[in-house]
Amino acid sequence: MASRGRSAVQVPSRAEQLLSLFDALPDVCLFVKDRHSRFVTGNRAWLEMHGNRSVADIVGKVDADFNPAPLAAQYVAEDRRVMRSGRPLRDQAWLVCDHAGAPRWYLCTKVPLFDDRGAVDGIAGILRPFDRAGQAPDDYRRLTPVMEHVVAHYGRRISMAELARLADLSVSQLQRDFRRLFNITPGEYVLRTRILMARRRLEESTDAVGRIARDCGFYDQSHFTRAFKAHVGVRPLDYRRHKRPGN
Repeated sequence: MASRGRSAVQVPSRAEQLLSLFDALPDVCLFVKDRHSRFVTGNRAWLEMHGNRSVADIVGKVDADFNPAPLAAQYVAEDRRVMRSGRPLRDQAWLVCDHAGAPRWYLCTKVPLFDDRGAVDGIAGILRPFDRAGQAPDDYRRLTPVMEHVVAHYGRRISMAELARLADLSVSQLQRDFRRLFNITPGEYVLRTRILMARRRLEESTDAVGRIARDCGFYDQSHFTRAFKAHVGVRPLDYRRHKRPGN
C-alpha cells in the first residue's frame, strides 16, 4: 500500500498500453474506428503518416479527411464488409496516400470489435508497408498509375487501352495481372469506384440522380440505375431514402 502523501500512480488504459506497444514497431500503422467508420484512435506511425501530432487531431474524422474520396469510399466499403460479416479480413493490398499526397502500397488487416453484448461495435486495423511485408511489390507498383488514373478520372470515359499504356502492358496482360492481384478485372475496378462515389453523392447531396450518373461516368441514368441495383441491391432513389438521417 502506498504511503500517505505519495501521489497515486496513474495506470495507462488498455488502449494506451496497446498503442505504446505498437509504437515500438515504427513501420506498422494501427487504427481503431467506431461502427460509423469514424476514427477513435491510432498509433504514432498512423498519426505521422497522415500529418497529425496527437490522437485528438483524428478523433471523429473519417478516411475522406485524409485520402482522395474514391479511395476513402473503398476503405469504408471494406469496413462495412468486415463489420457486417463479423470476421477478420487479412492482408488486403491497398494504395494509401500520406499527408503529402504520395501513394504507397500497404497490406491491411482489419478485425471486428465487439461490445459487451457481442454486437459489432467498430473495427481495428493495421497497415504494413508492402516493401517490408515479405512479398514482392513490383507487380502492384506497376499497377499504381492505373489505379491513380481511375481515382482521378472516374467521371469520364476510361478505356482499357488507356489503362494498359499507363502500366506499359498489353490489354490482355493488364486484365490478367489485375485479376491475379485483386481478384477483379480493371473494368470491374472502374465500375466499383464509380458506384462507391455515386453512393457517397446519394448519401451526402441532394443532386438529381441523372446528374450523379453523369458526374460518376455512367452513360445515362438508366445505365446507372441498372449497375447500381446490381451492385448495391436497391435503386439509387431507394438507397438515398434509406440513408437519409432519421430513416
